[in-house]
Amino acid sequence: MGERGDWGREFVLDAPMMAEALKGAPGSALDVGCGEGRFCRMLKAAGVPGGDYRLGRAEALDFPDAAFDLVVSYLALIDIDDAESAITEMARVLRPGGALLLAHINGFSTAGEPKGRRRDLLGRERFTYDHYLDIRANEIAWKGIRIVNWHRPLSFYFKAFHAAGLTLRRFDEPEPSGGGADRISRYRRAPHFCLMRWQKA
Repeated sequence: MGERGDWGREFVLDAPMMAEALKGAPGSALDVGCGEGRFCRMLKAAGVPGGDYRLGRAEALDFPDAAFDLVVSYLALIDIDDAESAITEMARVLRPGGALLLAHINGFSTAGEPKGRRRDLLGRERFTYDHYLDIRANEIAWKGIRIVNWHRPLSFYFKAFHAAGLTLRRFDEPEPSGGGADRISRYRRAPHFCLMRWQKA
């Protein structure tokens, strides 16, 4: 089993692109895979007046076409078996000109699961990955919870976004922040996650 630290909050909330994108107070927004609702609270603080939480599947969103100005998805695509359908659905519910904002675990990181970080004979931490182009499910242990994450190369996602009629407007691999100097140093050694902003034509 691989182990993950609690890096998500520190990395993403300090990323300028996420904060910048949420400043605009879109008329309507959808958070796909909202977890405990962090970005829903951020959207409310940005001026989105109200909303609700719904159980559902990203592969079959229960919303009409062109219903939202903004769709946010935070580290959710790696948890979805049929990611292509989920991407198609997120694009479908976007209005023309709307934005899809994603935080996504980098394929180099998922290619190293479940035991990508290990010590060499001198005790130095090394990060290794293999079979980068092979799509596969990895079972991961995180904070005592066992989950299945999908490894897919980045090209898989780019092809799916383009096929869904989306255009890449921004791509970033943000600097790690928060958690102290040792943690920042550790997460600078291998690309861990990326931020993408896609726009519907």
